[in-house]
Amino acid sequence: MKKIALVLLLAIAIHQSSVHVLVGAGDSFVRSRGTHFLLNGYPFYANGFNAYWLMYTASDPSQRFKVSAAFREATSHGLTIARTWAFSDGGYRPLQYSPGFYNEQMFKGLDFVIAEARNHGIKLILSFVNNYESFGGKKQYVNWARSKGQYLRSDDEFFRSPVVKGYYKNHVKTVINRFNSFTGIRYRDDPTIMAWELMNEPRCTSDPSGRTIQAWIAEMASFVKSMDRNHLLEAGLEGFYGQSTPQRKRLNPGLDIGTDFIANNRIPDIDFATVHCYPDEWLSSTNDQYQLSFVNNWLGAHFLDAQYALRKPVLVAEFGKSWKGSGYSTYKRDQIFNSVYNKIYASAKRGGAAGGALFWQLLTEGMESFQDGYGVMLGQSSSTANVIAQQSHKLYLLRKIFARMRNTHRGKRARAKRGGNRGGQIGN
Repeated sequence: MKKIALVLLLAIAIHQSSVHVLVGAGDSFVRSRGTHFLLNGYPFYANGFNAYWLMYTASDPSQRFKVSAAFREATSHGLTIARTWAFSDGGYRPLQYSPGFYNEQMFKGLDFVIAEARNHGIKLILSFVNNYESFGGKKQYVNWARSKGQYLRSDDEFFRSPVVKGYYKNHVKTVINRFNSFTGIRYRDDPTIMAWELMNEPRCTSDPSGRTIQAWIAEMASFVKSMDRNHLLEAGLEGFYGQSTPQRKRLNPGLDIGTDFIANNRIPDIDFATVHCYPDEWLSSTNDQYQLSFVNNWLGAHFLDAQYALRKPVLVAEFGKSWKGSGYSTYKRDQIFNSVYNKIYASAKRGGAAGGALFWQLLTEGMESFQDGYGVMLGQSSSTANVIAQQSHKLYLLRKIFARMRNTHRGKRARAKRGGNRGGQIGN
């Protein structure tokens, strides 16, 4: 391990001239500067998970122990970021049962999630709305507008209709300004929240040019930032390339959904990029070796583009492998996890733009009804849980090396300054 640390230190030292400027406020908010995340002034690399069910489960006080158990198991495996829904629109047990009207019991569930994450040292990424029908999504927003007499041709009018956009903005405003009933802290002032996400996997197939999504992200990102400049913001993108980089579109897994990884993430109010990775779903007719090759090429391209084209950090916000696929084995799932984690680590150790990865999805005992094939139960000893813990440990060591370098650099500057002051006194 000492040899590995020395090799890393040597590699990182090459980038010392760029690393030493990565000093931010020591206020526990995750920040971004250049291609890096910062936490209390130190470069921040993290391993994480998705758990969309957190608010829904915590809205029932008798079930909150499952949220606590999930966070406890996550921290025991070194996980420090969780991504989850801050929405549930219409339907069964909604957060927002009609535009601007909220279920307080459900909101208290989200309050609990944030408070419990804070207790376990976990940062949260909270998403404002779904692209899909699950938990309402853009379809529910469009239906709400139709019920008020709006003629809307398709669910993609979510991105164009002034009425629907007004509903969405009101929800964003309500969430950001919410006072947590457990902590007393307004959401916009709580460093437990790492970032807001505009939408889970936005897609606008009716406009493959990408102009509709581009305009929507620009408008909504500006709106969020007008109320909250404490928190980072990301769009929720899967990472598909668009019209701005036609040469990159060949990397897409045959999907043309109206988003553009480069153009969308270049919007100034978007602080970092995201990419999702589901080779078993996107390339279901291909073999395992082809899918592993796709992972390496897909992530490699996005990490380079984040570093040199966007000059922003990037998170692999979703990835996984489903046991529902033909020929599944835990070994094959571990191969996908290792492929993603190795790409993250290779980028991070040389000071690259990759900040971490969040697997889909974390479950705990009693959550079997939420199993979608991708669920990982850390409480059940498995090789995948070991792979996850090993990545967390490697990133932890990397953060320690960066911190040591920063402290060494600060010490040298302080000594040089004191020496300069003494020299000035002698000269006088």
